[in-house]
Amino acid sequence: MKLLILDRDGTINRSRDDYVASPDEWEALPGALEAVARINQGGWRVVLATNQSGIGRGLFDMASLNAIHAKMHRQLAAAGARVEAVFFCPHAPEDGCHCRKPEPGLFEQIGVRFGMTLANVPAAGNALRHVQAGAAAGCPTHLLLTGKSEHLRGRAGPGADAELAMLLPHLPSGTRLHEDLPAFADWLLAQDTATS
Repeated sequence: MKLLILDRDGTINRSRDDYVASPDEWEALPGALEAVARINQGGWRVVLATNQSGIGRGLFDMASLNAIHAKMHRQLAAAGARVEAVFFCPHAPEDGCHCRKPEPGLFEQIGVRFGMTLANVPAAGNALRHVQAGAAAGCPTHLLLTGKSEHLRGRAGPGADAELAMLLPHLPSGTRLHEDLPAFADWLLAQDTATS
């Protein structure tokens, strides 16, 4: 089974300075839904791992989160895409849980649910804490230069390693950078072609 773990806010949909707290505030990033569709067509199953501390902070409730995800699933389906499952941490930072990224708990839950080790399961997201959690769980990691990492756009590529190492000193070793989810999809599907 080919499994991919994606972040949500800033990766599939626009992130906000506060929280995506209602379906009206959930807006897909350009090309993201189509990228998931292409990844699915390449034989990949996609799951999400997302921190949703707005629940723990009392800013929105489970009904709102479920409505947000219902909208997301409808829009994915309209684009010919599918997300198998959404794993989320509802806790506030002070709760000290093991599932809030950068802790690897969500990723470990995904491994258990799908009955597999994560050594060959890519983790891609726009936040440093997503790739840190993925690396802690043993995933190959990919940082997308959208959302929380949008300020790094245009810095990926040859000769950028030293500068990025200064800007992101806690980036897990071996993490690949991609401009956005469509660019990551291109890379992922090209790897499949190269190994088939």
